[in-house]
Amino acid sequence: MKDKIHLKKELLKACLLFVENRSLTISAIIKSAQNALQSETKSSAGDKHETGRAMIQLEMEKASLQLVSINQMNETLNKINFQSKDHTAKLGSLIITSIGNYFLSISAGEINIKNKIFFAVSFSSPIGKVLLGTKQGDKLLFNGNQIKILEVL
Repeated sequence: MKDKIHLKKELLKACLLFVENRSLTISAIIKSAQNALQSETKSSAGDKHETGRAMIQLEMEKASLQLVSINQMNETLNKINFQSKDHTAKLGSLIITSIGNYFLSISAGEINIKNKIFFAVSFSSPIGKVLLGTKQGDKLLFNGNQIKILEVL
């Protein structure tokens, strides 16, 4: 069981790194847009100036929304509790199935740990909604495929 908790912690660490990298990328986009906005203010005039400013503002708003999403991901990851002994799939569960291994957390995609593939999925994603609440031995249908739950950790 100790190895399973260690594996889940490794998956959590990979998800946190995913969020951190996205945050750094979005922060760089915002900084670049702010710099572009300042240079646009100094060097442009007329309609072209207004169009350029509007486009930069839209880019900054989009990046700000992405930052909100990143903060929500962090909040979700911070709620994960590895001490639970319940074997029902919930936030933080590692679900081993007949078609793949899923870490119910955030949508971070494929994670490779010790040459094993895991998929970090949000409980609000289509597959996450299907996996949420399942137990070992359950069988379910997803996208026309029958899935057997082999283990919920």
